[in-house]
Amino acid sequence: MFVAAVTAVASQAMISAAVYAVAIATLLALALVSLFTGFRVALLPFRLCPVIFIVSAVLIAVGAWL
Repeated sequence: MFVAAVTAVASQAMISAAVYAVAIATLLALALVSLFTGFRVALLPFRLCPVIFIVSAVLIAVGAWL
């Protein structure tokens, strides 16, 4: 929600870059945590979490800096 709100209000402001960086770092941290915990569960969606988090972080980065 924060990324969408910042993009809608002021996508070229300095604070926008900070929000994008924090969102990317958070998604990568969650990917790392779920990489170590998600593979202990047999349920497929938990195993897909790291991939989904990393793809989301890449999409935010590409959208922010293109």
